[in-house]
Amino acid sequence: MNLPDQPAADHVLINKPMWTHMELPSRPTDVTKAATGSGSAGRKRAAVSAVRMRRPVSSLSLSSSVKGKLVRAGFQFTTDLQDLNPEHLSAEAGVSQQEALEALQAASSGHGVAPVTALELLQKEEEFRSIVTFCSQLDEALGGGVPVGKVTEICGAPGVGKTQLCLQLAVDVQVPAVFGGLGGQVLFVDTEGGFQVQRLVDLAGAAVRHCSLLAEDEEQRVAMTTFTVESILSNIFLVRCRDYVELLAELHLLPGFLSDRPRLRLLVIDSVAFPFLRLHDDLSQRTRLLQSLGLRLIAVATGHNIAVVTTNHMTTRLRGGQAQLAPALGDVWGHAPSIRLLLRWEESRRLASILKSPGHMDASVQYQITCQGFRDADQSERPQSKRPRTQTDQSASSRKNTGM
Repeated sequence: MNLPDQPAADHVLINKPMWTHMELPSRPTDVTKAATGSGSAGRKRAAVSAVRMRRPVSSLSLSSSVKGKLVRAGFQFTTDLQDLNPEHLSAEAGVSQQEALEALQAASSGHGVAPVTALELLQKEEEFRSIVTFCSQLDEALGGGVPVGKVTEICGAPGVGKTQLCLQLAVDVQVPAVFGGLGGQVLFVDTEGGFQVQRLVDLAGAAVRHCSLLAEDEEQRVAMTTFTVESILSNIFLVRCRDYVELLAELHLLPGFLSDRPRLRLLVIDSVAFPFLRLHDDLSQRTRLLQSLGLRLIAVATGHNIAVVTTNHMTTRLRGGQAQLAPALGDVWGHAPSIRLLLRWEESRRLASILKSPGHMDASVQYQITCQGFRDADQSERPQSKRPRTQTDQSASSRKNTGM
């Protein structure tokens, strides 16, 4: 469903950033600014920076025709592409806007970065807590929740709860630090029109009530004065993308958006598969775009210390002569997420399984979707099922009605 132009209630304060009017983030062109010291050490750092900044356009991972047009138009180095937007570059070099966007993405990701040690990476990861899901069994299986600094994919069939989990994470990432949360903000990219404001209000209200019951000391009670439904909604920035061009364009402008919002700790893309459905006839282009998208999401997660969560559809694959359900977009995209969760039905139960994770054991836990949100399954009650009746179910019901 498409969101209405006006909020449904006065307290719905979801922000919608107008990125179409933002300028591209600029980068320093004076390589001498990279030299932070004096003498030979400073000159060496400046020389290394100069090599990185003056990378030839001909070395970028672009088609030969695009690189030829860029060079003939006077764009010799990646620094020449700075401060340009896709429309300007398209007019200057005589390339399409999609080709211009890919050239700018390749140029911005082509600069070298200083190496870091494994100890520094470990210390960096320990500085940030995970985002809890409010399903304690799933949080335990993930080592505390959805990790910051990594790309996590949630895949599953329609109606199993992918969007519900994304909305839950959008609320949970804002839990104040005194309660063990991150106190962060959210950018929610909706590609299918499934974002529901009223459902978000329900989840936010449940989270506020939950934390208010946990408040014991003065610091926690003070934190609850600013942790309200209104504050939760005002810290969620919603962007609607209707095709892959809009999605890639928004991600190209993302660094500038993040630099103005240092508290942002979660990026949700629901879903990553839908914008690419129209490219089923051009697999080479889709593969190239998905590779670029995956690299950019990884760079965003690690470079800005945020959790990137995407949802994905399921498709049918033939393996050993048998049809099996598998996440969509193929193996090329499968390398992008560090963690892959599968939400699925098993008879009347909802199960969340860890299909891929470098730091967690494969596990399956039961969960349920309640009026309060994504929660642990109540073993004493059978959760309500929205699963469509299968032919087996209908046959069993028929036998029961006929006395068989």
